[in-house]
Amino acid sequence: MVVESLLVAGVVLLALPAFVMGVRGVGHRRGMSVDDRVSYAVLVVLRVLTLILVFALSGIVLLSAIGAWIRDLDLPTLVYTFFVLDLLLAALIMLTFGRPDRRRARRPASPAPR
Repeated sequence: MVVESLLVAGVVLLALPAFVMGVRGVGHRRGMSVDDRVSYAVLVVLRVLTLILVFALSGIVLLSAIGAWIRDLDLPTLVYTFFVLDLLLAALIMLTFGRPDRRRARRPASPAPR
């Protein structure tokens, strides 16, 4: 029961917020010029595939853990593997395209009048 609740807490507190942040950051072009349309398309496709994989793994882990918790059954070992993969992909999302954009620092105004 403790392991299942830890799995649910890990998915709810780490993977799902990373998924939401990743959905917001899919289309952002950080550091890319307008001429890189093909590489931008490949990047967006890879980001979407990563988000689909995180969504599917989170759903599998949540359904398995909650089902095992309710029915008082043992979890298959593949669920633990899915959980670790889900957390690794969530970390990848949060460290790459899930981060909020940094605002550019404004240059300080000159104290001399113009």
